[in-house]
Amino acid sequence: MVHFRFLAGVLFYTFIVLFPQLCRGIRSIPTRETDTGAVEVPSGFRFAEAPDYRNGRDCPASTTDGRSVSTCDPSLVHIAMTLDSEYLRGSIAAVHSVLKHASCPESIFFHFVAAEFDPASPRVLTQLVRSTFPSLNFKVYIFREDTVINLISSSIRQALENPLNYARNYLGDILDLCVDRVIYLDSDIVVVDDIHKLWNTALSGSRVIGAPEYCHANFTQYFTPVFWSDSAMSGTFSSARRKPCYFNTGVMVMDLVRWREGNYKRRIEKWMEVQKKTRIYELGSLPPFLLVFAGHVEPIDHRWNQHGLGGDNVRGSCRSLHPGPVSLLHWSGKGKPWVRLDAKKPCKLDHLWEPYDLYISSIKGHYYAHSEHPSMAFFTGSSYL
Repeated sequence: MVHFRFLAGVLFYTFIVLFPQLCRGIRSIPTRETDTGAVEVPSGFRFAEAPDYRNGRDCPASTTDGRSVSTCDPSLVHIAMTLDSEYLRGSIAAVHSVLKHASCPESIFFHFVAAEFDPASPRVLTQLVRSTFPSLNFKVYIFREDTVINLISSSIRQALENPLNYARNYLGDILDLCVDRVIYLDSDIVVVDDIHKLWNTALSGSRVIGAPEYCHANFTQYFTPVFWSDSAMSGTFSSARRKPCYFNTGVMVMDLVRWREGNYKRRIEKWMEVQKKTRIYELGSLPPFLLVFAGHVEPIDHRWNQHGLGGDNVRGSCRSLHPGPVSLLHWSGKGKPWVRLDAKKPCKLDHLWEPYDLYISSIKGHYYAHSEHPSMAFFTGSSYL
C-alpha cells in the first residue's frame, strides 16, 4: 500500500509538471468556507464573494459559443492591472467597480500581472481572485523583477520603486500577441461608469496611447535642473510639432500593435538608463513615459481620471474632486482609502471607494464585509455611485 501511494504521488506530480496548461483550472490551494460565505485561504486575506454580474441583451455575442473564453476573442474588452499583496484590496475593489457599472461585464477580460517574489505567491493571488469573482474572465502573468530591477532609481517615495510599477512598460511582451489593445488601470481606482465607453476611445493617426491630459500643469517640476540645463536632453520637448502636457499613467488606453512595432519598451528603458547615470527626475515610473509620449497622447476626457485623491507623495492629505463629471476616481498619491478607513481617519471622498470594498475584517471575533458598512449610506444618492 505504501508503494502504491508513493507511485500515485509521483505520477500526479509528473502530470502537473509536464502538463501545466491542463491543470490551470485546478484549485490546488485548500479553501474553507466560513459562516460569512467568504473563502479563506492561507495568505490571511478574506474577501466576500462579489455578485454575479451578467451581460445585457444588447451585448455582443462571444465567438466561443459557450466554451471557455479565449484571450483572442475579438469581442472582449481587455483590462490590464498589477496584482500584489500590498495593493490587493484596492485591486479587488477596482475589479468590482468595473463589473458593477459595465453594460457587458461578461465581455471583459482582466490581465493581472503579479510579481514573481510577492509575499503572496501568484498562485495564492489567483485563488483569491477566483474565489471572489467565480465567473470572471482573467489570466495571471508572472512578472520577473530582474527584467527591470537594475534600471530602477531611488524615488521620493519608496513605494514608487516597486518593480511592479514598471510592469506597464512591458505589457506588449507580457500579454498574448493576439491582444492588440488594452486599458491599463492602477490598483487605487474605482470606475463609476461603463468601461466600454473608455474602451471605444479612438487613437487617431499614429497615436500609441490615450489618456486625460493636463496642459495647465507645471511640466518643468517633473524634471531636475540638470535635465533642463542640458540642451540635448531638454531638447526632446522642443520640437515644433510637440506640445508636451502632463498625463497620469494610472489610466491609459494602449494600442499594443503600435507599441510593439515602435519598440516603445526600449525607448522608455533608454531614459531609465540615462537616469541611472545622471539624475534627471525624482518620481518613479512616470517621467520616462512623459519623455517618450508627452505631446503625442490621444487626449481623453478628464472624467476618466479624477486623480490625486490620495494627496501628494509625501503627506497624502485629503483633496477635493476636480470640477466636472466623474467616470473614474483615482487615489494616486501617498494616501490610500482602505488605509485611511481602517485607521478611522478617512477623507470624505474615501467613502466613495468604500461600497466596492469586498475585504472582510475581524473585530472582536465578528466578521463583516466593508461593502456593507453603514457609513456608505450617506452617499447612496450620490451621482458618483
